[in-house]
Amino acid sequence: MESWVDGLPADVLSLKDRGLAYGDGLFETLAVRGGQPVLLERHLQRLETGCRRLALKVDPVALGAELGAYARGLGDGVLKLIVTRGDSLRGYAADPAAPARRILQGNPAPAYPATHAEQGVQLFPCTVRLSEQPLLAGLKHLNRLEQVLARAEWTDAQYAEGLMLDTSGRVIEGVFSNLFMVRDGVLITADLGRCGVAGVMRAELLFQAESRGIATRITDIALEQLHQADEVFVCNSVYGVWPVRACGSARWSVGPLTRKLQTLARALLDA
Repeated sequence: MESWVDGLPADVLSLKDRGLAYGDGLFETLAVRGGQPVLLERHLQRLETGCRRLALKVDPVALGAELGAYARGLGDGVLKLIVTRGDSLRGYAADPAAPARRILQGNPAPAYPATHAEQGVQLFPCTVRLSEQPLLAGLKHLNRLEQVLARAEWTDAQYAEGLMLDTSGRVIEGVFSNLFMVRDGVLITADLGRCGVAGVMRAELLFQAESRGIATRITDIALEQLHQADEVFVCNSVYGVWPVRACGSARWSVGPLTRKLQTLARALLDA
């Protein structure tokens, strides 16, 4: 589907755009089913948080309408929204009067092997570490070089994802997903107050678990604790939940809580 820039079909972008020059902006990747963006409200909430923290001025009503119209044209697939600070001249200082730029791109849904969901995946233990920057923690900002470098660490198809730690050695997330572990019936995920992306599927699964009386905990996770987990899985808003069966020397079985949350995620994505 043709891309849109500021609500109009376009396939070019200004060379002065600060997203290109500095990674000055945010993005969201939304699954689209039957012309409807999945988990739209959670995506818009995260985007609003990011815009507020980066002082990007975007009209949420107009943006919501634009997303809806583009999704209806796309039908089924993946919609990527990029918001940049727009144009500026040379230098880091931004023009406070410059309007934010909205870019929409549509693509077919990725065809992941069914075995990823059915049998689980193996994670590559990445050596690239996530920098700790609380000011940007949780945001899906455009500065993704750490993930680019981490993804370049493996080419072997046996690895479906990579495991990323922060510079202090704490377990944070996957390269393009969030990570959960289960220990003694408690659903645990990393504290993202220093770095990492606060995924919308992560937020939804925490909500779904808590509403069903499943104990949850957001905390720092040491690599040794991950190795001792009963279950491990990764998730995002496009593929849902993949059980994790191995990472390095660690091995896990696909457990009942993983399967339960996987079913919930699949229902959300197939609705």
